[in-house]
Amino acid sequence: MMESDQNGLFTIQQVADITGLSKQVIRKWEERYEFIQPKRLDNGYRIYNNQDVKKLLKVKFLSEQGYPLKQAVLLAKELVEDLEIPVQPGKLPYDEQWNEYVFLLLEKGRHCDEIELNLILNEAYHHMGLERFLTHVVVPFLKEVGLKWENHEWDEYQESVSSLAVRDLLVQIRRNYQYRKNAPFVVGACLPYEHHEVAMHLVLLQFMMKGWKTQLIGASPAPGAIESLAEKLKPDVVLLSATTTIPFETDPQLLQRLDQFAEKQTDITFYLGGQGGITYLPDYKLRAIRVTNSIEDILK
Repeated sequence: MMESDQNGLFTIQQVADITGLSKQVIRKWEERYEFIQPKRLDNGYRIYNNQDVKKLLKVKFLSEQGYPLKQAVLLAKELVEDLEIPVQPGKLPYDEQWNEYVFLLLEKGRHCDEIELNLILNEAYHHMGLERFLTHVVVPFLKEVGLKWENHEWDEYQESVSSLAVRDLLVQIRRNYQYRKNAPFVVGACLPYEHHEVAMHLVLLQFMMKGWKTQLIGASPAPGAIESLAEKLKPDVVLLSATTTIPFETDPQLLQRLDQFAEKQTDITFYLGGQGGITYLPDYKLRAIRVTNSIEDILK
């Protein structure tokens, strides 16, 4: 498959792979609304630049939000940076900061090309540095992967290959990162029955960039594993992650047991984060575990 060239140009097949739009729809929108004007090669094939792809993605996003297609096109044409676009609850606003790395990752993810995903991720990391790599590549890519899976544009295998490629690189980065011997120590732990660990990797990397030593207790640890490792490792902070409410629904006493354990650990501070942890409201009032989704609150 043809890669974009040094000027960031894409074939129509690549644009279809990135956006999830068919080649027929892309041609139809182009001819009817003229909001993108791809160049033509000598053989007549269309080639698209980054802005063309962004406009197509923006029109698609706005139309999914309920805008008539003609109005969506008019908004996409303007490309005003501070344009306020009302979105439905739970929907993410269109990200104008997407770059070619995100486009290429979406293309390769669609085809489950694990080798190319790894190569692109590593190139982006070494080119951009860790902080910009996380904010400008990893986060927007994972958000779009999640949306494509929720909207049934991608199947579970496409989502899994893409997410695992990101996770494996984040693990590698974190394990190879150097820290001082006297660095504060944070342990991140997915709750039992919680299988989404990538979010915790991202959080731990942010701690790592602040000079912390980090360790992760992976997805769905056995009941009692968090308590056992906390006693053994003696970290300064334990971060409990729940992106869903499944852990609490599966074991209604889980949070109470963890809170009672945390209350006895006078030298360890416990935090609970993730959308599942924030939205779950138990009858039991937490005494020792602090609930927050703000890393700044923890680092104060």
